[in-house]
Amino acid sequence: MLERISYRGWENSYRISNATVELVVLADVGPRILSYGFVGDRNIFHEVPEHAGLTGGSDFRLYGGHRLWIWPEVERTYFPDNSPVAVSQDRNSVRFTAPAESASPGSDLQKGLEIQLDEEGSRVMVRHRVTNRDSRPTELAPWAPTMMRPGGRAILPLPVRAAMDKDHFQSVGLLALWSFTDFADPRWVLGTEYVQLRQQSNLASRFQEQMTGVYNPAGWAAYFLNGTLFVKSAPAIPGAVYPDFGCNFEVFANLEFLELESLGPKIQLGPGESTQHTESWTLFRNVPGGEDDSWVRSAVAPLALS
Repeated sequence: MLERISYRGWENSYRISNATVELVVLADVGPRILSYGFVGDRNIFHEVPEHAGLTGGSDFRLYGGHRLWIWPEVERTYFPDNSPVAVSQDRNSVRFTAPAESASPGSDLQKGLEIQLDEEGSRVMVRHRVTNRDSRPTELAPWAPTMMRPGGRAILPLPVRAAMDKDHFQSVGLLALWSFTDFADPRWVLGTEYVQLRQQSNLASRFQEQMTGVYNPAGWAAYFLNGTLFVKSAPAIPGAVYPDFGCNFEVFANLEFLELESLGPKIQLGPGESTQHTESWTLFRNVPGGEDDSWVRSAVAPLALS
C-alpha cells in the first residue's frame, strides 16, 4: 500500500506498507527512506531531531534513515539534497528521483531510489541509481549508508577461515583503516568469523568516531538492537574493483548513531550513463541476544541467509 502522509513536519512523505512492516520515504527532500519498522513498532533507523521538517537551503543535512551517497568522500559527496523529488509508481515499485545536482559541488549527478516491498513479510528491494548529467565523464561508486538507531551492534562477516596449507597461501580479504580507527576501543568485537561494532553514546574514547571496511564475499551485514535484527544484503560481484582498497561493506559509529553501509564497484560514467546498486532488506523480531562468533553463527547468520 502506498499512502501520502505528513511526517515530522514534511508534508510530502509516503508510507509504503503491508501487514508486517512499513517504510516512510521523504519526497520534500532527499530522497530519504527515513523509517523502516514493524507495523506499530519503533523505527529501527536513526532520525536527526534537529533536521525534522526542514527543507531548502544550502547546508547539507543528514536527516536520518537511508540515503544514496557517492564515493569518494569529497566535497560533492555532501551535496545538500534539500529539494523536492519526483515520485512515480508502477505495479510493483515506487520511484523517487531527485533533480540533477547542477550546482557546485554536485557535478551534475542525478540520484534516485526505487523501492519494492514484498506483499507479505519484511523484505524490501532498494535500487539505487546514479546518472551522470554532465558533458564530461566521471569516476564514482554508489554508496548506500543506513543510519541505525543507537544502542545496538553492527555485524560484518569476514571471508571464510581455513588453516594455512598449500591451497591457502594467498590473502582472502582486507580490513580497511581510517585515521580514527582504533581497535583498542571497547566498541569493537573482533572475532574469527565476524567483526562487530557497538554503538555507545556515553563513552570516553580517544576518537568519538570509529570505522572499518571489509571485502565481504557473503554479501550481507546486520544490525542487532533489543531483539530486533536488520539485515541488508548486496551480493559481491566477482572481479569488480571496489572503493577504499576493495571494500564492499563498511560500518561507521559515533556517539549518536551507527551506519551500516554497502558500496557498489567503482565505475567510469560517461555523459548520460547510469549505474545501479541494489540492496535487499529484511527485519526480524524476537532474536536472542549474544556477544561472540558462536552467537552470530547460531542466531544471526541463519536469518541473514534465509
